[in-house]
Amino acid sequence: MEAQKEVLYNSNMHFEHQQWNRELIFWQDELKSFNSRLSELVTGWNDEQAVAQLEYYQNQFVLHRGFIEDLIEVIEKHEISAADQTKTGTVLQNVLAKKHIELRNGMDSQRYKYAELKKEFFRFLSKYM
Repeated sequence: MEAQKEVLYNSNMHFEHQQWNRELIFWQDELKSFNSRLSELVTGWNDEQAVAQLEYYQNQFVLHRGFIEDLIEVIEKHEISAADQTKTGTVLQNVLAKKHIELRNGMDSQRYKYAELKKEFFRFLSKYM
């Protein structure tokens, strides 16, 4: 039995890029909010364990912000490549499709990691608030 190949049209990739960008922008806003919350907590805690956890989350938020910025940049470049391919009629569909699937997998992975971080952070807040 032959594996079925996924067909990706530029319009569908564009739509998915827009969805991802909105999600990433939302995450950026959430991280700003989480960092504000951390700033509030830093001034009120002397407990070494709590302070260590605050630093851990601060570092994790910086890392995730970097991942988000990188993903936004990669998506933008992919979008430009798809648009150029459409304008010029150059056949890069296989290359674009492969890259798009890699991006989709990267988004899925980042979505999972980010959700787990948020759960941990909210548990931390519940414990120390």
